[in-house]
Amino acid sequence: MKSGKVTDAEKVVVSTRAIVQRINRVLKDQDEMLKVARDGSRLEQQVGQYYIVDFRRNRVARHGVSLPHLARELGVLREYENVGE
Repeated sequence: MKSGKVTDAEKVVVSTRAIVQRINRVLKDQDEMLKVARDGSRLEQQVGQYYIVDFRRNRVARHGVSLPHLARELGVLREYENVGE
């Protein structure tokens, strides 16, 4: 790692489950939670695989969420980490 930029080969793989837990720790303070729809379900067709529920307003706050993008946005996925299975 000479240049300061981390290559894909140097990245650490973090499980999807671990990333969901990290995200939910941050969202808990905002009364929100990241949920995962079951594969092939009607819910997944409507809101996507990952969606955020707002408990204060009792509604879906965001749908079609990109897990890596949200994790980086919230600061829970570092530059040297990748989301795995």
